[in-house]
Amino acid sequence: MRFAVLTISDKGYAHQREDASGQEIIRLVQAAGYELAHYGILPDEQVHISAELRRLCDGRVAELVLTTGGTGFAKRDVTPEATLAVVERLCPGIPEAMRAMSMAVTDRAMLTRSVAGIRGDSLIINMPGSPKAVRECLEYILGPLKHGLEILVGQASECARH
Repeated sequence: MRFAVLTISDKGYAHQREDASGQEIIRLVQAAGYELAHYGILPDEQVHISAELRRLCDGRVAELVLTTGGTGFAKRDVTPEATLAVVERLCPGIPEAMRAMSMAVTDRAMLTRSVAGIRGDSLIINMPGSPKAVRECLEYILGPLKHGLEILVGQASECARH
């Protein structure tokens, strides 16, 4: 399976900050056997984020699109809104699971506004903006995520495992 990473950061886009979170996503997802199809950094601009998500999904660039950054309470944190503008079906269990797991680490996890959803044959997930939180969340969801993606692209049935 192919994956794409979009880091959403004004400072990263302006080359004022290193993109540690995006690089951590790449490291972990490649280690899980996925192929990197695209990596990019965008400013916190909803129209640009939505357009890039559409391009990646509609162009079948990647089955899994992971964003990092822009999910907090700051006025320019618009990644969830950009994602909601393009997804066709929500997948609330994924961000719920990440928040629940993260709450065991920090009560500030309740402040994330991450969302996940499907557009066409691609799954978009908003990840946290810190490398530590990215690592914790990805390590938690990568196992079950593989099965969900296999179902999405028609490589597996929806039979539940018991």
